[in-house]
Amino acid sequence: MRPATRDDLAALPVEVAPRLLGGVLETVVAGERVLARLTEVEAYHGRGTGDRPDPGSHARGGPTARNATMWGEPGHLYVYLSHGIHSCVNVVCGPEGVAGGVLLRAGEIVEGAEVAERRRLERRGAVRAPRDLARGPGRFGDAVGLRHPVHDGIDAVTGSEQAGAVARLWLPTEPAGPIATGPRVGVAGIAGTDAFPWRFWIEGDATVSAFRWGRGAAEAAGS
Repeated sequence: MRPATRDDLAALPVEVAPRLLGGVLETVVAGERVLARLTEVEAYHGRGTGDRPDPGSHARGGPTARNATMWGEPGHLYVYLSHGIHSCVNVVCGPEGVAGGVLLRAGEIVEGAEVAERRRLERRGAVRAPRDLARGPGRFGDAVGLRHPVHDGIDAVTGSEQAGAVARLWLPTEPAGPIATGPRVGVAGIAGTDAFPWRFWIEGDATVSAFRWGRGAAEAAGS
């Protein structure tokens, strides 16, 4: 593993996303350290990013107070609240002023499993198996301890402290293994179909989340 740099993350999210697989997000929150090996990610582009609009992105309509971190320099983490409950973690990618992010959908907890399990229990009840500790973006956010809004914008390149937390992104020096790609999970309409095969995962890894169609996506895929 090696520390991620701004240059590593300066390309479009769809190009950066598969390179993150097999990497590690390290967090220290309130003195407790957790390492999550990245096994599943999804790319999202903002308005004007890439060669076509991405209707599934939070930044599809331009800058807002909610998505401001996505428009900043690469390497910061965009931590947003999903369904009013789940804090989800994204790595900001692309040049500063060009919105984009890679959602960290799932990971394997390789250090700090006891801490991650306690956080999960505090938030949502029983953990059925070790593979479920960070399987899915809400569980991942819980396990690594990053919360919206206090940790939104934390810098995972410099590792500077924010609201009692430190985050560092480590990239693999060798490919993670066979990588699969397909539609993003639970994304509505055309943005959740093969028109946007922007979900990437390590093939055969037990921590990868199950696929499900978003609202209207199955119908859009069949049209």
